[in-house]
Amino acid sequence: MSIYADEYRRKLTTPEQAAVRIGQGATLVHGMAVGEPPALLAAIAQRVRVGDLEDLKVFSLLPMQHAARTILAPHLLDKIHPFCWFLTAYDRDLVKKGLNYFVPNEFHQLPRIIRDFMEIDVTVTCVSSMDNAGFFSFGVVNDYISTAARHCKQLIVEVNPRMPRVFGEALLHVSEVDAIVENDAPLIEAVPAKPKHEAEAIGRLIAEMIPDGATIQLGIGGIPNAVCEHLENHKDLGIHTELMCPGMVRLIKKGAVTGKKKTLHPLKHVFTNAIGDREMYEFMHDNPSMESYPVSYTNAPEVIAKNDRMISINSTIEVDLLGQCNSEYLGGSEFSGTGGQLDYVRGAFNAREGKSIIAFYATAHSGEVSRVVPRFQAGTVVTTPRMDTHYLATEYGVVNLKGKSTRDRALDIISLAHPRFRDDLLKEAQGLRLL
Repeated sequence: MSIYADEYRRKLTTPEQAAVRIGQGATLVHGMAVGEPPALLAAIAQRVRVGDLEDLKVFSLLPMQHAARTILAPHLLDKIHPFCWFLTAYDRDLVKKGLNYFVPNEFHQLPRIIRDFMEIDVTVTCVSSMDNAGFFSFGVVNDYISTAARHCKQLIVEVNPRMPRVFGEALLHVSEVDAIVENDAPLIEAVPAKPKHEAEAIGRLIAEMIPDGATIQLGIGGIPNAVCEHLENHKDLGIHTELMCPGMVRLIKKGAVTGKKKTLHPLKHVFTNAIGDREMYEFMHDNPSMESYPVSYTNAPEVIAKNDRMISINSTIEVDLLGQCNSEYLGGSEFSGTGGQLDYVRGAFNAREGKSIIAFYATAHSGEVSRVVPRFQAGTVVTTPRMDTHYLATEYGVVNLKGKSTRDRALDIISLAHPRFRDDLLKEAQGLRLL
C-alpha cells in the first residue's frame, strides 16, 4: 500500500487550500444528494463570500442541505450562477425567481452531455476511504459524477469514512485525483414517511401485478414504500433501478429479493444512486451483491430491456385524458425534472414480459383537486408522452392503455379519477371529441 499511501499524503490538503485551486469564472460540477461534499462546498462558498471568487458556474442535480447552505445561498448568487438538472425543495424558489436555471435532460443522457457538450473546470464529490490498492469508491452516488470526475480539468474529492464502499463500476483510483480533503461527517438521510391510506391501496394493486422472479425499479416515497411492503412474500425478485431505497433493502434482508432469476447481472442488486438511512448505508458497505454503475448504463432503455419481466414503477403529478403524464411541472414552473422516468417507461415496456407502471393519487389538496385532468394548462411539460404510457394506477384501479383507441383510453383514465370528478371529466372528454 505504501506507494498509494504516499500519493494520498502528497495530495491531501485542507478544504480551504483545495478551494483556492478553483479559478475565476470556473465551471464546477458537484456530487448529488448524499455525494455532496460539505467541507469543500463550505470552503468554496467562503471564498465567494469574502470576494475572492466570482462568476462561478455551478451545476447541481437533486441539491440537498449542504448545497443549499453554501453555494446555493441566495446572498451569494450575484457571484455564483447555478444551473440544475433536477430540482428539489432547496432550489425551486430560486428557479421561480430567475436565480437558478433548469437544464432539461433525460437522465441516461446526462453523462454524454457532460462528456461531449460541457467544459468542466472542477468536479468535487464525496468518496469512501481508499483501500490498499489505491481505490476510493463513489459510494452511493455514481450517476453522472463518475463521468464528470473523468472529464474535468481538476478533480477534488472529500473522503468520508462513513461513505459506503460499493462495487460495480464505482471505483476511482488515487492517481485520477488532483486533491484530497478528509471530513468525517454524517451522511444525508431520507426516510420515507408512513404511507397514506391511498398509498396502501395502490401498493397492493401494483404488487399483484408483479410476478415472482421479476426485476423491479422504483423510487422513494409513500407509494414505492407501500409497494415494497406488499412484496415481502414474493420470491426471487431482482433489482435494476436508478435509486436504491430502504424498502428495497428490507426486501433483500427478508429474502424476497435474491436476484436469482435475473437475466442481466444475476444475484446482483444494480443501481446508480441511493438515498436512505444509516442502516441501509451500513448494509451496502463492502457488500459484493450491491453494484453501482453510471446512469448512462443503469438507465439506458436498451440495457433496462435486457431484464426479463422488468417492472418499473414511477409516479406523476397529473395525467390528461390522452394519457400524457406531467411528472415535473407545477404551478407554472419546473418542480423537479424528467429524471429517469422516461428511461424506465421505455426500457421496461421493451423487456420480455415487462411492464411500465405510473402510479399517482387520484386527488391533491385534501381531495379538492383532481390529478386526472381533461387537458394540461398551456406551457405544461409532458414527461411521458401518450404513446409511451403503459399502465396507470391510482387507489381506484389499474388500466393498460397500450393498443387502445383514444375513446377507450379516455374512459379508462376517467375510471382512475375520484368519483366526484368523473361526470365533469366525461363532459370534457365529449367536448374534446374523445367520446
